[in-house]
Amino acid sequence: MSNTPDKIKRYYKFIHFMLKYWNSDLFRQTTSAAIDEGLAEEDDEHHFDQTPEELVEDLKAMGPTYIKLGQLLSTRPDLLPDEYLKALANLQDNVSPVPFEEVKNIIEEELGTKISKAFNLFDEKPIASASIGQVHHAELHSGKPVAVKVQRPGIRKQFMQDLETLDEMTQLAVKHLEKAKTYAIDEVFAELRRILINELDYFKEAQNLKTLKQNLQRYEHLIIPAPVDDYSSSRVLTMEFVSGKKITSLSPLRQMENDFSELVEELVEAYLQQIINDGFAHADPHPGNIKFTDDNRIALIDLGMVARFTPQLQENLIELLLAISQSNGEKTAHILLKMSEMSEESQPKAFAKTVSDVIMESENSRAKDLQTGRILIQLNRLALNTHIKLPVEINILGKILLNLDQIVAILNPEFDLRAAIQRNVHEIMRKKMLSELKPENFFSTLIESKHFLEKMPERMNRISENLANNEMKIKIDAIDEKRVTDGFQKVANRITLGLIIAAMIIGASMLMQIPSDFTIFGYPGLAMLFFILAAVGAIVLSYVIVFRDENLNNKN
Repeated sequence: MSNTPDKIKRYYKFIHFMLKYWNSDLFRQTTSAAIDEGLAEEDDEHHFDQTPEELVEDLKAMGPTYIKLGQLLSTRPDLLPDEYLKALANLQDNVSPVPFEEVKNIIEEELGTKISKAFNLFDEKPIASASIGQVHHAELHSGKPVAVKVQRPGIRKQFMQDLETLDEMTQLAVKHLEKAKTYAIDEVFAELRRILINELDYFKEAQNLKTLKQNLQRYEHLIIPAPVDDYSSSRVLTMEFVSGKKITSLSPLRQMENDFSELVEELVEAYLQQIINDGFAHADPHPGNIKFTDDNRIALIDLGMVARFTPQLQENLIELLLAISQSNGEKTAHILLKMSEMSEESQPKAFAKTVSDVIMESENSRAKDLQTGRILIQLNRLALNTHIKLPVEINILGKILLNLDQIVAILNPEFDLRAAIQRNVHEIMRKKMLSELKPENFFSTLIESKHFLEKMPERMNRISENLANNEMKIKIDAIDEKRVTDGFQKVANRITLGLIIAAMIIGASMLMQIPSDFTIFGYPGLAMLFFILAAVGAIVLSYVIVFRDENLNNKN
């Protein structure tokens, strides 16, 4: 994929970065947590060799792929302390903008027309510039304002080269380093690869925008910009322009003058619907991807990263969120264990006990305490410490709720998020059950029922006939009956032969006391015959046991 000098440079850059942090106090502390040595109380205020800010800057210097890796690591509480997770969660990849001439060339190449023919107005200065692309404000000839996201030149090639390097180094590490297996860095990389490849394809982001807009169309306070298909491609995404500011820049005066409780309620309900009903969620609602409009509405403007939840997982997440919102630690632990993968080293009892303690301690927390998402992050860390593997979707859900906590805390610090979860989960479940009662959802069930009823008389007649003729047989594959009975017979035969040999020896010893004219080697002949026969029998039995026994020769 790339020439040797470039490959060497990438390896050198990666190895230099890893050596710096591999030997650092930060990595040693993280390792101790991962291998269940626990964290000392003083670690809460520990000062590591590298500060969170230094780690962020080092990742920025490594390039866009590693910036995305840092953002992904913010969902892995098992790898880094809380202050580093927070720094990585807020990691923004603001970089120098691409010159307008290059942007113009990309747009014209992708859309197949002059930029002046595609747009009535096009601002040369970008309104946002990130590692993968930058966004320009423009206006269609119809007068409709749009935002145009343009992918950086050569970024796809750079990402694929970095991913190639990471893939090779990850496979090497997992193969030879136990700590790499403990951290499951191959899974971290696989998730990074999937996210990056999806983000590099603006067609997929356009489809994500359409899907989410359709799913959330009934929420009047939420805005999802619609893509403009005729002016979009895999490297150019044109969508409706939404005017607003970052939600973190909301002024205290505006907070005091407005009651955002209804808006917050709608936002929470919308995200719960995405997670437990639609199975399709905006996975990265950090403040940089959320705009607050002048008319007090919320816009989700970046859907490069989405999460998908299977129907079975949705049911588990419903139970999990309800258990957490009800401060039911025992039920929370039970649901998590049901969703998890276990190994011989797993400690489910210790995990369940600690989970119960965490849930009980977090009772009565409000939005300003940022508890809901943080609890899931903490539960992930507890799972690792007890060698229990939670689904990766729990990490994603933790990140979603952690970001949601921050937004809710800004808009309404006293908002009771747990009560809102209970209210909305019950309502969403009710609507979901009603939607599943539609006639079209019964077709498959009706067809299966039809086949069952058609076959029922024939099967019942066959069973009745077999019972009447005493031909009913039940076959159990768990035990090989013939092998068991053969084994018992073999044991019984050997015990019987052993008793005969013992009796012959005892009889021979008793006959030794009776004088006889028939002698062998000067001893009574009959006694010696019994003794010789017993000895031969013992030797044969020993030979069969040692050399001919099937269980010894063919160990299963």
